[in-house]
Amino acid sequence: MPLSTTLGRGGLVLVAMLGLAACNGDKDGTTDTDTDTDTTDTPSETGDTGTTTTSHTGTPMPEVEWNDPLSTPLEPTVDPRYADSAQECETCHETHVEEWSQSLHAYAITDPVYRAIVQIRQEDLGGMEDRFCLQCHTTVGSRGGEVYAGFSFDDFSPIAQEGVNCVTCHKIDRVDRVNNAGHVLDLEGPMRGPIDDPDPSAFHESVSSPLFQEDSSQLCGSCHDVVETTGLNLERPYEEYVESPAFEAGTRCADCHMPYKGDGPIVQGGKDRPQHDHRFIGVDVPLQPGVLTPEQEQRLLEDTTRLLEGSVQLEVRVPEAIEQGDQLDVVLDVTNMIDAHNFPTGSTFIRQAWLEVIATDAVGNELYATGTLDENGDLRNAFSTLDPYGDDDLIVFTSSLVDIDGNPEIFSWKAEELWHNSLQPLHDRVFTLFVPTTEAVQGPITVSARVRFRTHGPYLLRALGLDELVPRLHIVDIDVDQHEVELTPPDTTTGTK
Repeated sequence: MPLSTTLGRGGLVLVAMLGLAACNGDKDGTTDTDTDTDTTDTPSETGDTGTTTTSHTGTPMPEVEWNDPLSTPLEPTVDPRYADSAQECETCHETHVEEWSQSLHAYAITDPVYRAIVQIRQEDLGGMEDRFCLQCHTTVGSRGGEVYAGFSFDDFSPIAQEGVNCVTCHKIDRVDRVNNAGHVLDLEGPMRGPIDDPDPSAFHESVSSPLFQEDSSQLCGSCHDVVETTGLNLERPYEEYVESPAFEAGTRCADCHMPYKGDGPIVQGGKDRPQHDHRFIGVDVPLQPGVLTPEQEQRLLEDTTRLLEGSVQLEVRVPEAIEQGDQLDVVLDVTNMIDAHNFPTGSTFIRQAWLEVIATDAVGNELYATGTLDENGDLRNAFSTLDPYGDDDLIVFTSSLVDIDGNPEIFSWKAEELWHNSLQPLHDRVFTLFVPTTEAVQGPITVSARVRFRTHGPYLLRALGLDELVPRLHIVDIDVDQHEVELTPPDTTTGTK
């Protein structure tokens, strides 16, 4: 079994990685007074979530439909007629909309993995928590009356189908709660942005807002931090960020995930201004074929891979030589080089990040292996159907949902706890693995290790009935290290080892 300790490391590396989910907002019909920003509490004033009934699947169901007055109101608080579509924005902002159309924000409602999870939740909970997963993925739909118990994605209006579109972010007035879509959306107000002297527009009023300047990470966090209806803290990149060196240094989410591209006009015929990538680069590439052109998909894959490749550093330490038959101690030091949040972050219970270590002798005999995949492409953990719990030394950096009995669980609404294994910013973790050498035929012994990452496990896609998407999963080898250990003959001298 591996031994591990956690050590701190200094330094500042401006690399970050987010599992993009969606960012959005709301405004009720009145002008609210400012409130303190909250980064930890669950949504207040929500509906009763008593669980005295169960669904036909055996899952406890709320007696009253779950809702939150700000993000999932029972009655509409915005008028979708004031929500301009991305296609309307494209008239003046062609480049921005073209980039947005390649982002996970544009994919927020149509993503088949997301839809399948929502539909299972609908079935399990009898529709009583249908509003929860939509509060960020379609803010206009959630607050405009299109999301209710038993809703169908097929019935959504075109503006709701756009997911996280231009107005979803650029008409946010303020953030009242940094989780669960805890912001106020002002569809009848001006378009907000980072520019102090915006170009005049015949289509809308434009104003600068701190939410797109020094406070922009709060805007991101208001949807990317997620708290389950049970109070389980599911996703917390913003909470991690405010405790990180990047926060102290004034680095913002957009500095890595909306990188500067150069100067150019924001609107056709406007002044040259700093341009930022509106693909919101994270770790995801759409799994659904045909969402992007082959060229767009390849570019996005390259950019997400580049972001990941700088996120972790792996160092392997082994002795120069050992006697044949002795135990080989392999020390592995894994460091999170991201200064802004944990590795990984976001939906860590869906992501997979792990350490693969293989030791072979000079003729190719495998002496030891951990982190390898079964024939289904799954890690040999609880969710492997071919070799469950078959990897005793498996080292993962992602989190695990468990039910009330401590058993692994796939779905967050059924989970009692979330066990975290992620690495804090600029921290490392040290593991020691023990390799037997009695079967080694000839030296040297080669120890190969790599930190691997993919957005989803194949088991999850199969559980959702999305087997056809498994071949589209891509593994990124974030860092690799390899060493050789000389193998000396055993000492057969009498009285010695």
